[in-house]
Amino acid sequence: MRNIDLNIFQATHSKLHPEKGRILIAEPFLQGPYFARSIILITEHSEEGTVGFVINKSTDVYPDEVIDDLFNFSGELFIGGPVSSNTLHYLHTLGDLVPGSIKITPSIYWGGDFEQIKKLINKGMATNESVRFFAGYSGWSPGQLEHEISEKSWIVSTLEDKQIMVSDTSNIWKETMENLGDVYRTWSNFPSNPAFN
Repeated sequence: MRNIDLNIFQATHSKLHPEKGRILIAEPFLQGPYFARSIILITEHSEEGTVGFVINKSTDVYPDEVIDDLFNFSGELFIGGPVSSNTLHYLHTLGDLVPGSIKITPSIYWGGDFEQIKKLINKGMATNESVRFFAGYSGWSPGQLEHEISEKSWIVSTLEDKQIMVSDTSNIWKETMENLGDVYRTWSNFPSNPAFN
């Protein structure tokens, strides 16, 4: 009998460090309503901590149901994370059209003048393909995210802007995990609940 080195529970982790514009991919064993099979776009990372938004957890609520004077917005409201879940945040690709927004990637911005966002949507100049709303956000205190990465809860990677803002996010975790290759392709096929295997 010959032994082979096959450990599907360990993988060579990316050498990328967390920083603004990169993503966090939850490993398949991470559980919980917010982070299980989640992908998080990091919007801020510094000595003071980390902020990001889960981009693939939509709700059955539509932003125009909870935002006054917002009309005909067809995209869902996403769950950004467990922190301040009663607050509203938004990512967009409108750039300088929204004063005060912070550039995160070459074409994705965070925040900015909320009244201007509503005005652009109501005029038909912005849609769910260019704006995404979130309830709450994901946050880590200084050093906390690095600790979770060292415990192999997260994989740090990158994603093209068009994939981050895609309308249908139902398969994005699986596809992103598969694209990492190696053992990650196997992980992408793990059942959500190992008891069902």
